[in-house]
Amino acid sequence: MMMLKNCRLLIRFSLMCFFSFTLLSCATMDPNYEQPTVTLKSFRALPSEGIIPSFEIRLNILNPNAASFQLEGIVYTISIQGHEVVKGVGKDFPVIEGYSEETIKLTAAANLFAGARLVMNMMDSPSEVLEYEFEAKLDTGGFGRSTRIKEKGVFRLDGKNSIPDSKTH
Repeated sequence: MMMLKNCRLLIRFSLMCFFSFTLLSCATMDPNYEQPTVTLKSFRALPSEGIIPSFEIRLNILNPNAASFQLEGIVYTISIQGHEVVKGVGKDFPVIEGYSEETIKLTAAANLFAGARLVMNMMDSPSEVLEYEFEAKLDTGGFGRSTRIKEKGVFRLDGKNSIPDSKTH
C-alpha cells in the first residue's frame, strides 16, 4: 500500500515538472521574433608562423528584435573550390542588444590535407578566380533559436577583388 502511494506521488511530481517546463518554454517563445541577420564582413589570411595558414573571419550580426540575446556559440566551415579548408567553432561573444549590431571576430587554422588537395587541383587547372563558400550555424540560445547562413562568392588571387558576383543565400 505504501509503495502504491509513493508511485502516485512520483507520477504526480513528474507530471507537474513536465507541465511546468512546457509552460516555461512556451512563455519564452515570441511570435514576433525575427532571426538575426548575419553577413560575412571580411575573410583574410593571417601571418603564419608554421606551415598551416590561419585566417581571420569577421561577421556582422544584426539583431532586429527588441530583446537582446547572448550568442552562445558558432560552428562554421569555409570551402574554396569545393574543398573544405577551414572548419572551426567559437564561443564567449558579447551580448547583442536589441535593435543593434555587433561585429565579431573568429580565427581559424586551415585543414592541412584539404589545403594540399586544393593546391594540387589548382596546379592541375590554374585559375586567377577562386570560388568560396562560407557556412555557419549560430546558437542564439533558447529553444530552436539557431541561425544558419550560407554565403558564396569569388575572390581573385591577384588581389583585385572587383568581381561583383558575390551572392548571399
